[in-house]
Amino acid sequence: MTELIVDERKKTYLNHEGADKPLKSPVPHATLVRARRYRLARVREQLQAQDCAAILLYDPVNIRYALDLSNMQVWTAHNAIRYALIFADGPAIMFEFSGCHHLCEGYEGVDEVRNAISWIYMTAGDRAGERVNLWSAEIDDLMKTHGGGNRRLAIDKIEPIGLKALEARGLEFVEGQQLTERARAIKSADELTLMRWTIRVCEAGMARIYEHSKPGRTEQELWSELHFENARSGGEWLETRLLTCGSRTNPWYQECSDNVCQRGELISFDTDMVGPYGYCADLSRSWTCGYTRMTNKQSQIYTAAVDQIYHNLSLIKPGVSFREFNEKSWQIPDKYLPYRYSLAVHGVGLADEWPVVPLHPDFDSAHSGHFEKNMTVCVESLIAEKGSESVKLETQVVITEQGIERLDSFPFEQT
Repeated sequence: MTELIVDERKKTYLNHEGADKPLKSPVPHATLVRARRYRLARVREQLQAQDCAAILLYDPVNIRYALDLSNMQVWTAHNAIRYALIFADGPAIMFEFSGCHHLCEGYEGVDEVRNAISWIYMTAGDRAGERVNLWSAEIDDLMKTHGGGNRRLAIDKIEPIGLKALEARGLEFVEGQQLTERARAIKSADELTLMRWTIRVCEAGMARIYEHSKPGRTEQELWSELHFENARSGGEWLETRLLTCGSRTNPWYQECSDNVCQRGELISFDTDMVGPYGYCADLSRSWTCGYTRMTNKQSQIYTAAVDQIYHNLSLIKPGVSFREFNEKSWQIPDKYLPYRYSLAVHGVGLADEWPVVPLHPDFDSAHSGHFEKNMTVCVESLIAEKGSESVKLETQVVITEQGIERLDSFPFEQT
């Protein structure tokens, strides 16, 4: 019989407040208030640096970052109906659904709440042209009132019909995604406190997955354990469904299914969890179903994944360029190349964010830049070869003056 190795360390991450109770955040409200002020100030700093009068935000993650307002986040990610207009030297105005203005009460950064004008085809139909005209007239009027003569308007996301309407009124479009990504990249101490709590909730969910990683469980049943802990503890959603076992781990990116996990198979997953306060915990782990000792092949690929993680972590310091990191990064052996992950490092905050540093075989497509103090990033590894399972590992860190500080602590396997 294959030896069972139950890792009791993982069980310490379970919710010890009770199996029937959510985790309760210890974060004082004052921490959240300071984080809100910092984030809105970061947006305005970027507006001033880019000589923009204002930014128009449709991405719900950017609205959450700037004003901490959330309303049907996933739904509004694909239905551009609610939006915010934030001035560099003027008010922050939230345009919310009619009947939802009460959701904006008590938020220090919000100066005014107005009814949103929806002009996407789903809601406007053949009256889209009429409504986009009303919408653009209101934006134009606000720019004239609060823009100080500056007609440069940054926008993070917009449908073509809306952009054409604004430009027809003489407004100058400025790409807003660079602005928001740069603002979000540098975290305050209060943001890190909020992120650490999301990671605590995520690791409790990971411990639930571990506790239920027994033969006969489906991939979807295991994945639901993370959803359960996140939802009941104030979290929001999971951006992917990446948990598979056995042969379904390779190739990667298959989503969880009703496939039943068998004893001794690898279970590999990537949380991509947007948790409490809207922050993301993006962690990956792999272990065996039924807590069996790894086979020689499983141990071999797992050890390679751990080596990649720790080697690349050691290179990350403020001032290190992405190109320098790439040149010194762990070089993936040829036998693993066809099954590699596309990224070595990526930013993380309220979701995955800039910067993105491709793995060394794909680095020619990378953008310029360097690591900075108080960036938070995830370091990735995916190791597999022909005919093997995949090991997926990922850790989340903050960049300090000395190097990195890991924000997660859920243990890797003992091979």
